[in-house]
Amino acid sequence: MASHLRPALSIARYMVNRVTFQSLHRSRSRVYLQSRILAPISFKRNATSTTPHSTASDPAEVEALRCLEEGTQKLEEGDVLAAKTLYKRSAEIKRNASSLFNLGVTHYHLKEVDEAIAAWKESIALQPQSPDAHTNLASAYIISPLPRPDLALHHLHIASSLSPEDPEIAFNLAAVLEATGRLEEALEQYKRSKEFGVERAAMHIRNISAKILGKKMKEVQTESNKSDS
Repeated sequence: MASHLRPALSIARYMVNRVTFQSLHRSRSRVYLQSRILAPISFKRNATSTTPHSTASDPAEVEALRCLEEGTQKLEEGDVLAAKTLYKRSAEIKRNASSLFNLGVTHYHLKEVDEAIAAWKESIALQPQSPDAHTNLASAYIISPLPRPDLALHHLHIASSLSPEDPEIAFNLAAVLEATGRLEEALEQYKRSKEFGVERAAMHIRNISAKILGKKMKEVQTESNKSDS
């Protein structure tokens, strides 16, 4: 229920900002917004920016990959607008999951949340097995002017099933579950996140355990009061 949700900024504040871009060199660098996200965590990842049917002899493919590579360089240099133009051009020439994924990142940086959502949804349609795309889409749904924690949870659950030992996904899933009042499930995910390497999850484990205990004590007190009346 909406009445049980934190404002979007509060949820985002506790999530690990995971918005990443894909490069041609099968390496993953992490791009962070100057935002409400606390203590981002950097984990190296591998990713591909080519499609299963890429061929060096296809002129359109070559040009699309050139734009994608130049866009990544611009993004690394901090020129988000130039990167956006190049990624958009790459997607127009040869629509593939990577160009759309990276285009979504630039929209996200520029606070064009609806456009980021559209790009990541199309990227997922082309490459549904990408946990990063599902996680980024979840982040966009949380910071949207009209937050959709239900859709964020949907995509985080998919991301978690695709990458079950990913500590950032577990942490973000826990944060949204906690914000929607699903404390026991949130506790489980915080524990998984800590197990896989997110040390600051320990603080949230303590806090949410106290919340659960307080909730149970309140329920016991309520039942006791009913019995006495």
